[in-house]
Amino acid sequence: MTPPSSTGTTDAYPAPRLGQLTYYAILMITFLAASSAPTPLYRLYQTTWHFSATMLTLVFASYVFALLVALLVSGSLSDHIGRRPVVAGAIVGEILSLGVFFWADSLAWLMLARILQGIATGVVTSALAAAMLDSDHQRGPVMASIAPLFGMGIGALIAGILVTYAPAPLHLVYAFLAVALMVQGLLLGRIRESVTPRPGAWASLRPRAYIPPPVRGPLMRVVSAVISSWALGGFSLSLGPSLVETVSGIHNPLVGCLITFLLPCVGAISVLTLRAKPPRVAVLIGTGCLIVGMSVLLLGVHWRSVAVLLSGTAFAGIGFGAAFMGAMRTVMPLAPPTERSALMAAFYVICYLSASLLAMVGGVATQHMGLLPTTYVYGGVVAALSLIAFIGALTQRTTPRRCQACDSPA
Repeated sequence: MTPPSSTGTTDAYPAPRLGQLTYYAILMITFLAASSAPTPLYRLYQTTWHFSATMLTLVFASYVFALLVALLVSGSLSDHIGRRPVVAGAIVGEILSLGVFFWADSLAWLMLARILQGIATGVVTSALAAAMLDSDHQRGPVMASIAPLFGMGIGALIAGILVTYAPAPLHLVYAFLAVALMVQGLLLGRIRESVTPRPGAWASLRPRAYIPPPVRGPLMRVVSAVISSWALGGFSLSLGPSLVETVSGIHNPLVGCLITFLLPCVGAISVLTLRAKPPRVAVLIGTGCLIVGMSVLLLGVHWRSVAVLLSGTAFAGIGFGAAFMGAMRTVMPLAPPTERSALMAAFYVICYLSASLLAMVGGVATQHMGLLPTTYVYGGVVAALSLIAFIGALTQRTTPRRCQACDSPA
């Protein structure tokens, strides 16, 4: 979900290239589908290898930490050596991680696979987002926001179906994704490069995260919306299937992954539907939906009703997409192009740490309190943070002045 950095090295196309945009969007969907594919298998891994909920969330967090480091280090690499070389390297790395998943026979190998996958996804994210913008400067940013969310949802759903109804539940989904990436890697050779290589590739690998002074105030007003939405995303990707199975009493990976499918997919739909709304309105809608959605979700847990739980998840999904989009569009126009990349690095540090650290806290709490009490507390924290952001957006009466030197927000 990372917007491309602003550079002067991209060769603008005389007209949108819909074929290339479609290719890069599908590739982004495949990468993020692979990132959520292990989620429906976590309960099976736990049963087979006998590890705790704390270790389960640590496996998820290892992916997020690796992704974050790779994103910080390689975020602008494709501006120097081109989109295709970075994408090609990431495809190779992702296939390697899927191979480790395929042959994994212990928790250590599972964690190694997640780390390799996090590195590959972190490297490719900004390059694919930039390539989509290169292909179509109008539809590219929208696709760059929707494709990752849709990919996470569809990946969990496909994995749940294969794990439930197909043979070799711990292997088939990874073989399927590896073949898909091999085909897409071959098609990459037919894609035109949109960047003229320039010096400075090694220097670009220096991690840089910075919040410009004009952005700090507006960011503080929306940061709780970012934390709450991504904390919910981290919980759904790590402990969500266990929660659904506990509430329903049905030990079925397809049923368990419904929460992982609904949250990002509904989020993608909300981004598409609300993309023309002002950022403040998007934050208000998003945080309001997060509050209502979490309340309904917790009622579903209390009543032991999967239907109510998933209804709350869907409503929270609207909030997830809208709050994230509104927060990003609140801060992005306030930074000049020369500081945009560093700001996005800092923004995504907040996002990914919210998803990983809070999910890990939830995993540890599950060991001591149990899954359902932890869910009540975790959901209450998400709702409280959303309420803080809602009140902040509601009481904001003036729109921050846009930086005169800035491009359009992603």
